[in-house]
Amino acid sequence: MRRVVVTGMGGITALGSNWPEIRGHLERAETAIRHLPEWERFSGINTRLAAPVRGFSVDDRYPRKKTRTMGPVAKMAVRATEMALEDASLLDDAVITSGRTGIAYGSSFGSPAPVMAFAELMKDGQSKTLNATSYIQMMSHTAAVNIGLFFGITGRIIPTSSACTSGSQGIGYAYEAIRWGKAEVMVAGGADELDVTESAVFDTLYATSTRNDRPEATPRPYDRDRDGLVIGEGAVTLILEERDRAMARGAPIHAEIVGFACNSDGNHVTQPQAATMQIALLEALADAGLPASEIGFVSGHGTATEWGDIAETEATRAALGGAIPIHSLKSYFGHSLGACGAMEAWLGIEMMRDQWFAPTANLDNVDPRCAELDYVMAVPRRLDIAHLMSNNFAFGGINTSLIFKRV
Repeated sequence: MRRVVVTGMGGITALGSNWPEIRGHLERAETAIRHLPEWERFSGINTRLAAPVRGFSVDDRYPRKKTRTMGPVAKMAVRATEMALEDASLLDDAVITSGRTGIAYGSSFGSPAPVMAFAELMKDGQSKTLNATSYIQMMSHTAAVNIGLFFGITGRIIPTSSACTSGSQGIGYAYEAIRWGKAEVMVAGGADELDVTESAVFDTLYATSTRNDRPEATPRPYDRDRDGLVIGEGAVTLILEERDRAMARGAPIHAEIVGFACNSDGNHVTQPQAATMQIALLEALADAGLPASEIGFVSGHGTATEWGDIAETEATRAALGGAIPIHSLKSYFGHSLGACGAMEAWLGIEMMRDQWFAPTANLDNVDPRCAELDYVMAVPRRLDIAHLMSNNFAFGGINTSLIFKRV
């Protein structure tokens, strides 16, 4: 069975687009959560908080002919992919257009703005803004398609649109494609752009934080005093490659992917189930051929929603035991939806390589209803570990678990 390694990583986040910059913010306990005064006009939602990416633009980098089918989510995904391919020294490699490079990439939705053009058509009978690219920008697979068009990738394409597991599914399915000989290289990851409609989805469920006057104090994953999640945005791409091929060309190897699992609760759209979450974690361990004791750290999903935090921690303890250290990076970046699985994988790999793990921001008092785990709080943790598990869980009861091995 073929082995799969990560040879390139690139991302756009609300705290920067490179690891040294992002780590600096984490070391200073600086989160990306902001109060958005422009959301005051939306009386139909309660939250005014988000974690926006500031100052991102590709208008001066890419010609209009290349970007006309892209909304913000696709632009971030393409730029993250360009950076990852550069990191892997594959940007101009013939393998990209050979048919042996594929894409597994997701978002929870496309760009929301073009939806208005179709709404105008339905409401008024005509639309002044509807055009030939409206659907391409709004479709759920816009990131995957635009990455393929931009770089001329002709291999298999696996669009993953599964809300909060879009990015982790992208990485997992890319890993499986290479492992089973369907590709030599895969572009994997996820992206989502910030829009008030994304917050509204959770606001209607009373799941968003309303600490509008204290953005620095929220979200609070696993904390007794949490009051909900905060939406973020971004895009992260990992370049996966068959190990022997990567080694033969002297590629940088950031980590090896050794395990992946994905399953469904099959029970309720928005009520997570600890039992099936646990099965996903155990199946990832089985896929990796590892006992639970080999996992040195867990990058948790940690949305700062009541039942999500409780179910996740119960599943983690049941699968891995109570001594496992865990944190949630959503406390810094907000919940970036389709991007979060890829973002947390990227940053988890960087932390594993540095043997330095950020604490969960704003975690002061662990909710006693959360399972007993080694919650990393207040100060960073220095850990020399061999394996990192990164877990994500989505609406519809979709559960994913990825295991990365330090090289």
